[in-house]
Amino acid sequence: MLNRFIALAITAAAVVAAPVAAAPISCKATPAQIRTLAEAKGGEDAAKAIKLVSTGEALCAADAKFEAGKKFAAAAKLLGTELAALSATAGQ
Repeated sequence: MLNRFIALAITAAAVVAAPVAAAPISCKATPAQIRTLAEAKGGEDAAKAIKLVSTGEALCAADAKFEAGKKFAAAAKLLGTELAALSATAGQ
């Protein structure tokens, strides 16, 4: 029983960390993609997303790429997409 609990806890931690870790973060391309999407969408969520992107860019400048990725992922989610989807369209 304890082994199952430990295995479940490890799996849950991996699932929570996977979305941010799975998407490659570019401190130049990713903010530009999110800004373009925000301009197209407009509204309050787009304004919030732009603020998150600005924070993410500041984190990139401070060499905190992982934390910046979290901000970019949150901005993408506000705009109705995922960071991985933005990264996938960048290569096309």
